[in-house]
Amino acid sequence: MINEHQTETIDFSNPDAVKTLNKALLITYYDIQNWDIPAGYLCPPIPGRADYIHYIADLLAETNNGIIPKGENIAGLDIGIGANGIYPIIGNTTYGWSFVGTDIDEKALQNCKKIIADNPKLIDAVALQLQIEPRFIFKNILLPEDKFAFTICNPPFHASPEEAAKSALRKVNALESIKSDKPVLNFGGQNAELWCKGGELGFLTQMIYESVKYPKQCLWFTTLVSKKDNLKNIYKLLNKVGAAEIKTIDMAQGQKSSRIVAWTFLSPNQQHHFINAINL
Repeated sequence: MINEHQTETIDFSNPDAVKTLNKALLITYYDIQNWDIPAGYLCPPIPGRADYIHYIADLLAETNNGIIPKGENIAGLDIGIGANGIYPIIGNTTYGWSFVGTDIDEKALQNCKKIIADNPKLIDAVALQLQIEPRFIFKNILLPEDKFAFTICNPPFHASPEEAAKSALRKVNALESIKSDKPVLNFGGQNAELWCKGGELGFLTQMIYESVKYPKQCLWFTTLVSKKDNLKNIYKLLNKVGAAEIKTIDMAQGQKSSRIVAWTFLSPNQQHHFINAINL
């Protein structure tokens, strides 16, 4: 399409255009073939997801003498992998990391399973696990023997389907010159991907309280935080549960700004020993 500046570009209000762009980026930069997602599922913008992975790499380097740790011994837990598997694809291709991807949607996991089968380099690098109790995040997933260098999460932002629909309408109207009264999810998204009871803050409150139970099994718990207004409550909760260190990393892609919040229950000395133990 030609935009208002007479520049040829992608029609980002069109879900099919967004998915086609993703396919091209995955083939060109990540050597991923036959990638697809079912209709209506979240089709995330790859540059923003890549940014998140690279910021995690920098975070891990801080406790590894400034060197980004690479290889399969560096394991990440992708909370809500969805049908697309983007974070493990980028993390494995770029840094050789391994992943466990969890989700409450069995259909989404089945699609991820197909993506992995169609791209043999991912077979030994990505494991999938269904969360059988949707109200929990780490329970049933984190086993006593597990050691994760990080968790990664793109939480549901909205508190209701209506709120998600209104947000989609605003996005489309910002992308199109003609105002619409029908929401189109240009990046897709099923209910569990877009909203949950309590919205983003409710989801992250649950995550923070659960993370306390696994203080020595994960070096850095991390998540995207879309709503800046939620930061104050998130910091308050993290201090309440005794996080040893809290970091906020600002992110920006085009007109969208977001941030990563990361926390650990390990002291700097314990962090160093943790990364040394897994980075053999």
